[in-house]
Amino acid sequence: MRGMEARGITRRTLLPMLAAAGCSRKESGLHMVVGGVTDLVYLPATLAHQLGAFEAHKMAVNIEDTGAGSKSLQAVLGGSAQVAAGFFDHAIQMAADGQEIKSFVSLTRYPGIVLVASPSGAKRIHTVRDLKGANVGVTAPGSATHFFLNHLLIRNGLKPEDVSVVAMGTGRSRVAAIENSKVDAGVLLEPGVSFLLERAPESRVISDTRTTAGVQEIFGAPEYPSAVLYAKSDWLAANSERARSIASAMLDTLRWIHNHSASEISQKMPDAFHSENPGAYVKSLAASKEMYSQDGVMRADAAEAVKRVLSVSLEKVRKAAVTTAKTYTNEFITGSR
Repeated sequence: MRGMEARGITRRTLLPMLAAAGCSRKESGLHMVVGGVTDLVYLPATLAHQLGAFEAHKMAVNIEDTGAGSKSLQAVLGGSAQVAAGFFDHAIQMAADGQEIKSFVSLTRYPGIVLVASPSGAKRIHTVRDLKGANVGVTAPGSATHFFLNHLLIRNGLKPEDVSVVAMGTGRSRVAAIENSKVDAGVLLEPGVSFLLERAPESRVISDTRTTAGVQEIFGAPEYPSAVLYAKSDWLAANSERARSIASAMLDTLRWIHNHSASEISQKMPDAFHSENPGAYVKSLAASKEMYSQDGVMRADAAEAVKRVLSVSLEKVRKAAVTTAKTYTNEFITGSR
């Protein structure tokens, strides 16, 4: 895998060699989409492949990098993928639209999303309020990074239309857009934050959810679930054993993360994910380890926190009276080996 593009190895058929390796005819194939596979919030999906966790639970999983959470959602809704590694925000959003998308494994305890002013933008952008009239980059319109930006704007007395939103994509293109001041500010996830600050230290962190303190300050809750595995409710009902096998593989992977060092985790990941700057990648992993869930469980108060935050910036969520209990289940993760 050495020398492949860090942005996603291939956009349309990510990690096919890992999906096929060691698969027997008895194993059940499954297509999983990820909205930015090199982002650390989604690391457990790729790491599960690298560790052979899916194979250990008799699952052959092909992972595709869609490049944006909104595109992963479209793939699940359209039926081209059965499962997505995406943000829990989308389950709440779809519930407001009357569609049942359900989270069944929580990968992270908080988002790890960071708003950063570009080198040129840092000269005048010191707070969120300074974004008025600015060009601000997000992964894609309708993505979790876009929801995060809208929340920050409204929380600080601005409106979403007070900024011009720019789609930056994922991986290197997103970091480069901020580094080269193609935007005044941008929303990043690790390892992009560490890569950017090492290459352009004059950039400025404006809002940071990589720590519990940051999550409490910005969202008013000690935990704010972000990356999850989700699927259509009817698919989960019809494929309970497959869902339980996936959940078990992910739980094995989450436990492995917490029992190994950042350096050991980095060594298990594809070279393309960290070859640009191995030191910064390990540093970002070390800073992010506590972000990962240890038990894969979605907690009721944490789910409510996401709904509360989204209802501020999304009128449809505010008006729909979403029942959060219908947007997640712990039945497949509870009791997993």
